[in-house]
Amino acid sequence: APAAPAAAAPAAPAAAAKSDVSASLYVGDLEPSVSEAQLYEVFSNVGPVVSIRVCRDLVTRRSLGYAYVNYNNPQDAGKAIELLNFTEVNGKSMRIMFSHRDPSQRRSGVGNIFIKNLDKAIDNKALHDTFAQFGTIVSCKIKTDDQGVSLGQAYVQYDTAEAAEQAIEKVNGMQLLEKQVSVAHFVRKSDRKKANENNYTNIFVKNLDEAWDEDKLKEIFTGYGEITSISVAKDDEGKCRGFGFVAFADSSDAVRAVEELNEKEVDGKELFVGRHQKKSERVAELKAKFEAERKEKYEKLQGVNLYLKNIDETIDEDKLRTLFEEFGTITSARVLRDTTGNSKGSGFIAFSSPEEATKAVTEMNGKMVNSKPLYVALAQRKEERQARLKAQFAQRIAQGGAMPSVPPMFPPPMGAQGMFYGQPPGLMPGMGYPQQ
Repeated sequence: APAAPAAAAPAAPAAAAKSDVSASLYVGDLEPSVSEAQLYEVFSNVGPVVSIRVCRDLVTRRSLGYAYVNYNNPQDAGKAIELLNFTEVNGKSMRIMFSHRDPSQRRSGVGNIFIKNLDKAIDNKALHDTFAQFGTIVSCKIKTDDQGVSLGQAYVQYDTAEAAEQAIEKVNGMQLLEKQVSVAHFVRKSDRKKANENNYTNIFVKNLDEAWDEDKLKEIFTGYGEITSISVAKDDEGKCRGFGFVAFADSSDAVRAVEELNEKEVDGKELFVGRHQKKSERVAELKAKFEAERKEKYEKLQGVNLYLKNIDETIDEDKLRTLFEEFGTITSARVLRDTTGNSKGSGFIAFSSPEEATKAVTEMNGKMVNSKPLYVALAQRKEERQARLKAQFAQRIAQGGAMPSVPPMFPPPMGAQGMFYGQPPGLMPGMGYPQQ
């Protein structure tokens, strides 16, 4: 038994040397309290350690659960994987693999397999031991929930496609502990979605006349293939609710029916015919659509849309246009209001060009309007504001708690500093750093 590790030990560094001579290790599944000093004690027993870094959150400095360990040579790195993989540190087994600067192999999906219906008693070490006999494993991980309990699914990636094929052939359908596992090539979610787009048999039909029934629907869809079922949604009085479902025996027939009948007019009704979707699929699709529209709208307004704050309550959209019309062509103006219709004191105004918007910011930021200093700046998305605030906090921590000096996006007009009574430029009295 002792001879096996000794014989197998050179294999791992050899594989690393063959690919990209990596002496750097990725160490995952770390318990949050594990420090660099603890890892050094563990890994320095194998060979001289050049550096160790536990990756942490930029703001909170909490461990992200993984680290990088660098050796002088790939042989020590390979030996560390052989001897230390799945060793417990602070009560949790760590997962070790070579760290590759070039992620192309991992992203290519070559040699990557997906295992499902795993017994929950199987851990990462047992999984690794089961699949290591078919070739050199690049990475191996069981999918878990937030509490670390196995979800019965796992991923294993080999350094060659041949090893993955052999693992699928030998293990697929095999019983591991109390469950029969399924092993197949890993397919990305985006690729699975594309593959399923034309792989359906159930069709959703809407905009039906209230007098239509299953016979009418059958009449419309007859000729496209074998129909297994037809259903029309009806109310309590037995009238059609305007939609129904048609199921075909073959997916190609269903696809053809959708292509030819969608938006076709039947008895004065323009039909909608499409693939039947689950509620979660519809929600995800609509969310993606709205997000794309929002992003497109934002990109159109980037550099020309201004955010206004400290607006007097008497100012409406027309007065806002009058205030800013001298700087260029105004494409839109809006004052934000509450549910009762009263002004919230903030709003937006958009120009036709970035030059006009820049001029408006330079001239109007800090200007007194109805005895109130107006705040004017380029409008930002929520994500950008959060990123900026996060950077400010990170800078504050780096400076030992001192609040960083953050200049305004545009300088205030000449002479405007006096109205802020000693506050930093770009801020209004008692308002602090403005939030949009």
